Amino acid sequence: MFTSEIGVVEEWLSEFKTLPETSLPNYATNLKDKSSLVTSLYKVIQEPQSELLEPVCHQLFEFYRSGEEQLLRFTLQFLPELMWCYLAVSASRDVHSSGCIEALLLGVYNLEIVDKHGHSKVLSFTIPSLSKPSVYHEPSSIGSMALTESALSQHGLSKVVYSGPHPQREMLTAQNRFEVLTFLLLCYNAALTYMPSVSLQSLCQICSRICVCGYPRQHVRKYRGVSSRIPISSGFMVQMLTGVYFAIYNGEWDLAQKALDDIIYRAQLELYPEPLLVANAIKASLPHGAMKSSKEGTRCIQVEITPTSSRISRNAVTSMSIRGHRWKRHEQPESSCAAAAEAGILVIPEISVTHVSGERTGNGEKGRALGDIDAQHMQGVQETATDPRSESRGLPELRRQKSVRKMMEDGMSTAGRVQF
Repeated sequence: MFTSEIGVVEEWLSEFKTLPETSLPNYATNLKDKSSLVTSLYKVIQEPQSELLEPVCHQLFEFYRSGEEQLLRFTLQFLPELMWCYLAVSASRDVHSSGCIEALLLGVYNLEIVDKHGHSKVLSFTIPSLSKPSVYHEPSSIGSMALTESALSQHGLSKVVYSGPHPQREMLTAQNRFEVLTFLLLCYNAALTYMPSVSLQSLCQICSRICVCGYPRQHVRKYRGVSSRIPISSGFMVQMLTGVYFAIYNGEWDLAQKALDDIIYRAQLELYPEPLLVANAIKASLPHGAMKSSKEGTRCIQVEITPTSSRISRNAVTSMSIRGHRWKRHEQPESSCAAAAEAGILVIPEISVTHVSGERTGNGEKGRALGDIDAQHMQGVQETATDPRSESRGLPELRRQKSVRKMMEDGMSTAGRVQF
């Protein structure tokens, strides 16, 4: 480390000790903008023999148990690097040089497994059902789902998975090591959206190193330092995949894709089914060549969501439109009727199946000369006679039309009397 970096860390250590409690929120807000401090702290953690490592770990733990949300997230961003340093020291059998890091990890773990009242936490997760739509899938695209008796009996039921309560730990051993580290990585993944890019880069790098150290791929990746194999559990690899999957779509495409390949490589060697299933599913869903740069910022996953509005077109053929089209008649404009009346032409009212439009000519009223009769109107009269629904209702109108037609055939030119 350079002298300037050591000075930045020492100033940070002394500043927090003299800080009053009333100034803690403002201090926590401004802390995340100090990029030079974050870089210097990473270098301190990466040097297990550094004299500043112990006071730095102690202050990070004070941040975590202060109750301030910003200070808690500030400590969480160093969690992947802290876990890598602990695993690397454990693999080299030099346990004494990782005492402060182990104490910090245990302190964070013991704080997270209890609530603010000191009671053990029980985490729950509801497994989504494929029969119900979500932002990730449509049930119709999966295929037909036969409703069996067992499926009907379980309709509406959801499966809930519980985690906990977790026991308190006083020290890390080979037996409980990955139980603690898996839970800590779960806490880190819960705050992924608040993690800066430098923390996501550290996560991807330690995932690759843990998976390939001691194997032939280490020479391909050109990783130096630790050459012995680091034991790893299946649950820990699944949690690593959660963070890597987030990093893929949030500006770290290159590092995250490399970490994904290394996790698949290690899962195949260990024959772990859970990491293989999750990793292959992630790899199959990745776009091919769509994200070549890792500096383009936050990305998103494109999914097709079912629209809330109806897709039925306004011009769609429905039963109502067919009924209206079938019984629609061309109405004669009122203006033409008035003009025909002034010219002495007999105006024949239009006949409808359900009602009679116009006024009926009464008995004894003088008729007027007949004009041209609309061919479509006469065709509609014939259709009316064949419709069984209108036989009872349109009988008087039908008789009237027959008498009018007879008068036209006889060639009457003078006004006559219409009989009903």
